[in-house]
Amino acid sequence: MSDDAVPDRMVEHTLRVHALFRMPELAGTVPGLAGSTITTGIARVDRRDTVELRATYHDTADLRLIRWGVRLRRREGGPDEGWHLTLPVEGATAGSLDEVRLPLDAGAVGAVPGALADVVTPLARREPLVPVATLLTARTVHVLHDMGGTAVAEVVDDVVSIMDGDVVAGRFRELELATLTGDAGVLDPVLAVLEAHGAMPGTTSKPGAALGPRAKDDPDVPETVRATPDDPAGDAVHAHLVTHVRRFLLQDMRVRRDLPDSVHQMRVAARRLRSGLRVFAPLVDEAWSRHLRDELGWAASELGLSRDSEVLLARLDAHADELDAVDAARIHEHIDPFMQAKVLAGRAEALEALRSERHLALLDALVDAANHPQLSEAAAAPAREALPPLFDKAWRKLAKEVKALELDGPSDEWHETRITAKRARYAAEALVPVFGTPAKGLATALSDVTEQLGEHQDASIAKDTCRELAEHFDGPTGFSLGLLHAHEGELEMVARVALMQRWPDVRAVARRTELGAG
Repeated sequence: MSDDAVPDRMVEHTLRVHALFRMPELAGTVPGLAGSTITTGIARVDRRDTVELRATYHDTADLRLIRWGVRLRRREGGPDEGWHLTLPVEGATAGSLDEVRLPLDAGAVGAVPGALADVVTPLARREPLVPVATLLTARTVHVLHDMGGTAVAEVVDDVVSIMDGDVVAGRFRELELATLTGDAGVLDPVLAVLEAHGAMPGTTSKPGAALGPRAKDDPDVPETVRATPDDPAGDAVHAHLVTHVRRFLLQDMRVRRDLPDSVHQMRVAARRLRSGLRVFAPLVDEAWSRHLRDELGWAASELGLSRDSEVLLARLDAHADELDAVDAARIHEHIDPFMQAKVLAGRAEALEALRSERHLALLDALVDAANHPQLSEAAAAPAREALPPLFDKAWRKLAKEVKALELDGPSDEWHETRITAKRARYAAEALVPVFGTPAKGLATALSDVTEQLGEHQDASIAKDTCRELAEHFDGPTGFSLGLLHAHEGELEMVARVALMQRWPDVRAVARRTELGAG
C-alpha cells in the first residue's frame, strides 16, 4: 500500500430513524424504556453545524465489494473528505471497521487510486471498479464528552438523498454512533438511549440502501457451508474449501496492507487448502486438485522468504539477549542488518507475486473451487463412512514416522515428520465441521505435535543461519555466533525430548476417537 494511505480503526453502530426523529438528551442520567433510567457517562454534548457531503461509491458491476461488507467511496465536503476504503475486521468487536484514507486529489470520480484498488484486488480480481451510487448527505455531528471533558464518541445524524443523475430518487435518515477513543464500552449506554427513543439497529449500509436487494446478496464465497455425518462427503470438501478460500482472500488483502501476521495467516490458509485437497484426494478430481495444490504451493513459497526471515530475525534477537551483553551486542550488530534486508527483499518478492497474472488466475480458480468443487463419484457416499479412513491414512503415516525418529537423528528426518504432522493436523481440522468435538480433540492434540516440531525446525534453521553468518566473521563476532549456535542446538534437542514425552498422550487421544484412527 502507498505510504500516503492513512489507516484508521473505529467501532461503529448504524441506526435507522424516521424523518421526524428528535435527538434525545444524551448527557447524564436520562429516561430509558418503561420508566427506567440510563446513566450515559456523558457530561456534555456539542452539536456542530450541518455540512453537505457528496459521496460516490465504487464497486464492480456485480457489487462484489459491498457483498463482502467492503465500502469504497470518494467523498467531497466535511473535515474528512477524500477517498475512504472501509473494511470489516474479522474476529474483532461487533461494528469494528478498518478505514484506509487517501486525499481527494488521489483520483477523480471513476479513477480509483491504485493503492486502494490493489487492496481490494482479491475481491474484485479482474473486474473494473466503477461508480455504482452517488449519495448527497446533510450531516449533523453531535460530539460526546466524558466527565473529564474528553471527546469519547460522536453521534452522526445523516439525512441521505439517493441520486439518479441530478434527480433525487429517494431519501432516508440514519444515525451513526462511533467511538473516538477505541473504547467500544462507552457506546453501550448511548446506544440504549437512542434505541429507547425509537432508533432501530440498521442492517443495510448507505450504499446498500441505494443499491437495493443486489447489495444484500451473499459474497461470491459464502461465509459457511454446513456438513453433517449423514450428508454426502462432498459437502465436507465444499465446507473446507469455503472456509479457507475466504481466509486466503481476506489475508491477501491484509498482506497488501502490510498488517502484522498477515503473511503467516495467508500461508496457513494456503497450507490448509493444500492439505485438505490431499486428504480428500479420493473425493475430488485428480487433475483439478493437483493444479490447485501446485498453485497454492507456489503462492506459499512466494510468501515464504518474508515470513521466515521475520520469524528468524525475532528469534535470533530474543535468544541473543540471553547471552552475555557483549556477545548480544555483537550479534545484533551483524545479524539485524543481514536479516532485515532479507525481510524487505521477501516482502518485495511477495507483493510482486500477488500482483502477477499467475496469482490473479489462482484467485479466480479458488473462488470457482469454493462454489463448484470438482468431486468424484466417491464424494456421494455419507461423510461418516467416507471421511474417517482418510484421516486414518494421514494418522498412520505420522505414527509410523514418529516411531522411527531418534533423539540424535538428522534434523531432516524431524523436518519431514513435521510436514506429515501438519498434514494430519489439517486433516483433523477439515473434519471438525462434520464430526465436531471428536475431530476438534484430535486437531488440538496434533497441534501440540506441530508446535514442538515447529520449534525444532525454527531452532534448526536458526542454528544453520548462525553457521552461515559465522563464515563471514572472525574473532570475537564469530565466537559470539558460535555461542548462539550452541544455544539453538540445545533448544533443538529440548524440542525433540518434549515431543517424545507428549507423543503417548497424543496417540491415546487418537485411539479414543470415533474417527477410526488407531
